[in-house]
Amino acid sequence: MNLKHSVKHIAAATALMAATGAYAQDTVVKIGHSGPLSGAQAFSGKDNENGARLAVEELNAKPITVGGKKLKFELLSEDDQGDPKAGMAAAQKLIDNGVKYVVGPYNSGVAIPSSRAYNDAGVLVATIATNPKITQQGYKGLFRVNASDSQLGSKMALYAANELKFKNVAVIDDRTAFGQGVAEEFKKQAKASGMTVAGHEFTTDKAFDFNAILTKLKNKKVEAIFFGGYAPQAAPMVRQMKQLGITAKLLGGDTICTAEMGKLGGDAVGDNVLCSQGGAILDKATSGPAFKAKYKARYKQDADVYAASYYDATMMYAQAMQKANSIDPQKVAAVIGSGSYKGIAGTYAFDERGDMKQSPVTIFTFKGGQPVPLTSY
Repeated sequence: MNLKHSVKHIAAATALMAATGAYAQDTVVKIGHSGPLSGAQAFSGKDNENGARLAVEELNAKPITVGGKKLKFELLSEDDQGDPKAGMAAAQKLIDNGVKYVVGPYNSGVAIPSSRAYNDAGVLVATIATNPKITQQGYKGLFRVNASDSQLGSKMALYAANELKFKNVAVIDDRTAFGQGVAEEFKKQAKASGMTVAGHEFTTDKAFDFNAILTKLKNKKVEAIFFGGYAPQAAPMVRQMKQLGITAKLLGGDTICTAEMGKLGGDAVGDNVLCSQGGAILDKATSGPAFKAKYKARYKQDADVYAASYYDATMMYAQAMQKANSIDPQKVAAVIGSGSYKGIAGTYAFDERGDMKQSPVTIFTFKGGQPVPLTSY
C-alpha cells in the first residue's frame, strides 16, 4: 500500500517537474502598451490595446523559437490618459517592469517626452503618433508605423484643392502636439496648392463649445474647415456647424476617422466630414478582411482605426526576434531598421529616422455613422 502511494507521489512529482521544467525553458518577452484607456479617447486606446493583445495571443498559440527556447509573450498595458505627465509615469512603470518593447503611445504629446525615457532605458518603441518631431529626435530604437502629420495634413489639403476644387478654407487646432502639427501641415500645403487660408483659430482638447470661433469663420464664407484635433471635439464642432447653418465641410486627420465620430456626431456627420488616415484601405489589403473578422470574433465589435497597426507592430517585433535569433533590443532594432515586414495595414520598411519609406494615406468620408474610404493618395 505504502509502495503504491510512494510510486504515485514520485510520478506526480516527476510530472510537476516536467511541467515546470518546460515552462522554465520558455523565454518571457514583455510587450508594453501605452495609450489613453480612460477619458474621452479611451475608445481609441482600447482598440489599439486589443490589436496588440490579438497578436500576443496568436504568438502564444503557435509559439516561435529564439535561441533554442520558445518565446512566451506577455502584454503589459498602461493608461497614459493621453496626457504627457501620465505618459511619463506609464513609461517609467513599463521600464521598471522590465519591458523592452513598446507599442504606442497613441498621442504625439505623450510620445515626444516619453520616447526619451524609453530611449535612455534601451526600450524599442513602435508608435502611430504622427508629429514629425517624434522621429526628428534621432532615437535609433524608435519606429513610426504610420504616416506622419506632414503626410496626413498635406494629402488632405491636396485632396481639397485637386478633387474638391476648394479655394477658401480655414483651420482650427486644439493646441496639442498632434493637433497643431497636422493643422500646420494642412495650412502649408493648402497655400502651396493655391487655396486661401482665411483664418486660423485655436481651441483646446477639453473644449465643447465652438460657437464663437465658428461664427467668426462663417462670416469668412469658407468652403472647408480643417480641424487639427480629436473626435470628442470634432463631433460637437460639426453639430454646432449644422446649427449655425455653416455648409462648409469639416476636414481632419486620422483621429476623426473613427466610428466614435459618427456615434458622437449623430446625423450631423455624413459626407460633410472628410478625414485622412495612414495606410491603404484595409478592405482592399490582402489580409485586411480576415483580420477584421478575427478581431470581431475575439472582441464582439469592429476594429477601429489603428488595431491592425498595433497588431502589425507586435508581429513585426516577433519576426525581427526570429531573424536576429535574439531578444536583445539592439539586435532586434538593427533587423527592423534594415529589413522590411509585410503586415496587414502596410509594408514596414523604415528610413534612417524611423519613418516608413512608403506610407499611403487614405481619404475617408462618413456613411451611416461609419468611416468609408474614398481613395488612397
